[in-house]
Amino acid sequence: MDFGIARARSDEVDALCAIERAALQSFRGHRAWPYYADMAIPPAVLQHAVARGLVWAAHDDAGVAIGFVWLEAEAAPDSIAIAEIDVLPAHGRRGIGAALLEHACDWARAAGYRQVQLATLADVAWNAPFYARHGFVRVAKGDPGFAADRERDRDNGLPDDLRVFMRRTLPPLRPGDWTAWPAPAKLNLFLRVLGRRADGYHELQTVFRLLDWGDEIRIRVVPGGAITRNCAVPGVAPDADLTLRAAQLLQAHAGTDLGAEIAVEKRIPLGGGLGGGSSDAATVLVALNQLWALRLPEDALLGLARQLGADVAVFVAGRSAWAEGVGERLTPVALPRRHYVVLDPGVQVSTAQLFRAPELTRNGPATTISSFVSGEIPENAFTPLVRDRYPQVAAALDWLGQFGPARLSGTGGCVFLETRSFARAYAVARRCPPRFVAQAVSGVTLSALQQALARHGAPA
Repeated sequence: MDFGIARARSDEVDALCAIERAALQSFRGHRAWPYYADMAIPPAVLQHAVARGLVWAAHDDAGVAIGFVWLEAEAAPDSIAIAEIDVLPAHGRRGIGAALLEHACDWARAAGYRQVQLATLADVAWNAPFYARHGFVRVAKGDPGFAADRERDRDNGLPDDLRVFMRRTLPPLRPGDWTAWPAPAKLNLFLRVLGRRADGYHELQTVFRLLDWGDEIRIRVVPGGAITRNCAVPGVAPDADLTLRAAQLLQAHAGTDLGAEIAVEKRIPLGGGLGGGSSDAATVLVALNQLWALRLPEDALLGLARQLGADVAVFVAGRSAWAEGVGERLTPVALPRRHYVVLDPGVQVSTAQLFRAPELTRNGPATTISSFVSGEIPENAFTPLVRDRYPQVAAALDWLGQFGPARLSGTGGCVFLETRSFARAYAVARRCPPRFVAQAVSGVTLSALQQALARHGAPA
């Protein structure tokens, strides 16, 4: 039987939880069974990992999930942990678990991690001996990297002698290897238009909230100066591709004779007001500055970002921010921990057409950071226009508005609802009708791109 491995989708979470429950039955009769018997992955927790791109599923010929691996990025900055790896018992002993493990380790290496670690059972053939065959070695139980695992074991009553901690060191990346970089989405928590400038652009005020969900950009350096796109992005012609333009702009600015091959895994919908193209371009600037060893300061990258588009700069800076001007004047702002339901109505909204609309309110009163932080949530000036012109967006706002204040992000067409817990966001997202696509995601203080840069820039 053939199988393939791909990033897990949000609509597979229940199937993956069922795989884990089936795999747990293999431990019946073992001393660990009382510990495992009542265990079950909370679907909301797994969904959060899926949204962050840290879960891969193995699928059979019919596309049905038969196994999965889940990575957890809460270990040391240069380490990532295997939180779970399971295969349906009926599909055991076919190399699926090994393929999932190697796939996860390959991605971790491409993403700049130096080590993969895990906590497993010492005396089960498909646990510690299996991992040992794949390059994992035991580490001391007092290793500080496993303090949280030991505390959890004590809380749950797992006998200490059953547990073993293991770690695999990943080889350093070589020139020409593929590297993996995140390109996070953003929300505009509000968007006010203050006036039109002499150059035709508009003065804005907004707050950019960066998310822990987005696209992934894969890049490898090539000699000779060629910059190419490895795969087509539906709806984006090569001459309009911001990732290629970003690479070409950086190359010309630095005068380097190195080139790059770029591949984009799109998850952020086009024309959704979530900054997908801008974030992809920012990731290319930041990543190639590192991979080409240009060492340009952030100010130089921000200058290039502004040539590509008003939203690119916030993704280069990598922090949620208050923005003014055309969105390029940024002031980092501390935002409380919040979670979001992001609803995609499947509509691409034309930002240019909305800015040209005669009915756009262009003289909104200015607000202040302190007013926003104290609880004032100004409106999105584009909401009335988008409601009138795009019925599907209006329907999405109405549906999501049943659960709280639903808002438009940027010029749309995606809409969002803010919640205080991820569990609440997940519960709402699960009720999404089939005419929309919903994601439960979290806001972040520091962009995943900045975290990746720190990993890739750390000494090997």
